[in-house]
Amino acid sequence: RLLHGDVGAGKTAVAGAALLAVARAGRQAALMAPTELLAEQHYRVLADWLRDLGWSVHLLIGSSASGEAAATRKALSGGEAQIVIGTHALFQRGVHFHDLALVVVDEQHRFGVRQRAELAGKGLAPNLLVMSATPIPRTLALTAYGDFDVSVLDELPPGRQPVHTQVLGKRERRRAYESLVQHVSAGRRAFVVCPVIEEGAREYVASAQEVFERLQEQVPALRWGLVHGRMKREEREAAMNEFRQGALDVLVATSVVEVGVDVPEAAMMIVENAECFGLAQLHQLRGRVARARTPASCYLITISQNPDTIERLQVLERTTDGFIIAQEDLLRRGPGELLGERQSGYLDVRLAQAASDTRLLVQARKQALALLEEDPELQAAEHQALAAYLRRAEARTGGFTL
Repeated sequence: RLLHGDVGAGKTAVAGAALLAVARAGRQAALMAPTELLAEQHYRVLADWLRDLGWSVHLLIGSSASGEAAATRKALSGGEAQIVIGTHALFQRGVHFHDLALVVVDEQHRFGVRQRAELAGKGLAPNLLVMSATPIPRTLALTAYGDFDVSVLDELPPGRQPVHTQVLGKRERRRAYESLVQHVSAGRRAFVVCPVIEEGAREYVASAQEVFERLQEQVPALRWGLVHGRMKREEREAAMNEFRQGALDVLVATSVVEVGVDVPEAAMMIVENAECFGLAQLHQLRGRVARARTPASCYLITISQNPDTIERLQVLERTTDGFIIAQEDLLRRGPGELLGERQSGYLDVRLAQAASDTRLLVQARKQALALLEEDPELQAAEHQALAAYLRRAEARTGGFTL
């Protein structure tokens, strides 16, 4: 099942309830997040909540101390640990579950097809719940084609306001930073996001390190912080805590802050070289400032003059709905392979278009489910032509089975 809801809609609460239900049934449940930052945030929130209900939660991430990780793996294989939260470390060799019944994948667009399957493969056909504010094209296509059921959290907490988003050219950059200074002067906090860590990694692309140093020099009155993926865990946590507590005004970062950062006082974001990010990433990034009760702003700065690129970015000016953004992504990138691992690109089979033929797909799915309920082996005389077609498709693709 796909659980879709925008940032702050309550997906974590739903996941927590599902984990608890499985634990109460005497089985095991795992929640996988794409980054240690997000896994640790889930662990803090859910461990506190479930501890009050009498359940312990385990954490397994790449930087876990060896002794702690070994103890968690032993508890999982023996069945003593019923709820675990982690990153890719959950599906590595040496991790065995006693009775895995539920896999929850948060921010599922950050994982590959094989990665999700490897964790699910740790159990005997466990239930799968994937959560995202922006389903990637493949997932949206599979939803339409019937592999996923969908639950939608279509409301936000009271008082939450949409993020005002603007696409700016490089000559308008100054306006964005003047607005940032005004925001901080009013007592709010802000993010500046860059696509790379160091200067020279990609030509004409702003690096977090260079932008951090330049802004410190140009606006010394503000308190600047820096966070990126190459920092040691302790350094990253220290910078994040300073930002949460208000000891820093502005956090310069890479996309490491895309998920797992909850700072309600942050009400503004500037994204440098926005053309380097995907629509899903940009939607997630601006979600970091969507938790404020005050009006929030996001400036997408691009050096590109390509009309298609600018039009793509302007999708985010027009909507804050993750499903609409995913549908635009689907139209532009294609759904990927139905029988393989590629998550974008166009199909080489003659089927209805998932983005434009929604009503037809819903009707076809209902009819297919009814047919399989009536004749799962397609043995009836009136279904022989369909069975023959599917056998030919199986021989042609090598991956489709009846």
